[in-house]
Amino acid sequence: MKFKTIYLVILMMMVMPMLSHAVSNAAVIFLLIEPGSHASAMGEAYVAQVDDAFAAYWNTGAMAFNRKTQFASMYSNWFGEVFNDMYYFYIAGNNYVEDIGNLGFSATYMTYGEQTYTEDDGEEFETFESYDISLAATYAYQLSRRAGMGLAFKFILSDLAPRGQGETEPVKGQGMSYAFDIGVKHQGVDFGKILVSPYNGVLYAYNGIAYLTGLSRAGYSNFSTPVDKLDFGLNFQNIGPDITYINKSQADPLPMNWRMGFSYRFLESRYNKLSLNADMNKVLANDDPVYKRIFTAWFDDFNTQTDDQGNEINDFSSINNFINSIEVREIVWNLGVEYVYLDLLSLRTGYIADRAGDIMGVSFGAGFHYTFNDEYLVNIDYGFQPGGGLQDYNQTLSVKLEF
Repeated sequence: MKFKTIYLVILMMMVMPMLSHAVSNAAVIFLLIEPGSHASAMGEAYVAQVDDAFAAYWNTGAMAFNRKTQFASMYSNWFGEVFNDMYYFYIAGNNYVEDIGNLGFSATYMTYGEQTYTEDDGEEFETFESYDISLAATYAYQLSRRAGMGLAFKFILSDLAPRGQGETEPVKGQGMSYAFDIGVKHQGVDFGKILVSPYNGVLYAYNGIAYLTGLSRAGYSNFSTPVDKLDFGLNFQNIGPDITYINKSQADPLPMNWRMGFSYRFLESRYNKLSLNADMNKVLANDDPVYKRIFTAWFDDFNTQTDDQGNEINDFSSINNFINSIEVREIVWNLGVEYVYLDLLSLRTGYIADRAGDIMGVSFGAGFHYTFNDEYLVNIDYGFQPGGGLQDYNQTLSVKLEF
């Protein structure tokens, strides 16, 4: 008996933000949906600013600076104007443990609604629900006064269709895998130390040899130009083996994603705060093994060919060709601005530039913060972000608690 199994991966490739050549090679791309209405209102530029429980997704390294207990959740009827039974839910929490670091968890649930499978003759059988789940454990440690690093380990279950009996082999619509995230946050970026770091690296190697051979050791450069209000964030997400639905020969890569950015705190007074964020991210997905994909996915789509008439169409032949190449177009750029008044009300806006996914537009939203009993901080955030071709905006609501 042969079933017309409807794999929702195809649908997700069509409607998800960040649609690109790299994403079309990947499965379980629900892992790329950014949780948190705070972030979505700021054009999804949040990797360097995040300071709440959503750090479990955005940057586990940012968790390292937290000394309180935090919880956060987000719900969205994703593409609700088109699909009335397609929902996304995310929840996370973390807590600081003295001399150990921050321990946390997160869970993501994405349901694609009720599906029906049929035989070739059109006869319908029982319905089923398609969904994806990710469960993660997180850990972060503050390396220094300004630097923190974090790690997330996640289990992934994708249940898109029931198991049926095909003509030659079982049809399996369920896949499982696991992945790691690595996050880093640095407060007060020091461009001076960045500039001299190669020089100091060479001296470090020389001093190691000098120690063994008895030669005099060289002094390191102390050149430093810190920008106290500028923070840096880096999050390398979904590093893990391919996910298999049918057999290993047809396994699909996870949507491994490189995300980095800066956050500058222009204004920090008692009554007013103003910050500006800028992020970039790129999905690293191809058919190479994971250890190669980390490197090859940055350049494997560059064009170095000539057309049928012998004209050079090399992506490196001109600035225009380079800027409009597949690899460069797959980079998503995010800008965000936030104004906070009296630690009570936040107004946010941003811009998303995803040329490969054809998602270009303004995002906006607001947040309300209230502290009661001088201990419990509650945040309620609402955000609108561009929805691509299917609808104008996705609307999200998130709630955070800190004590």
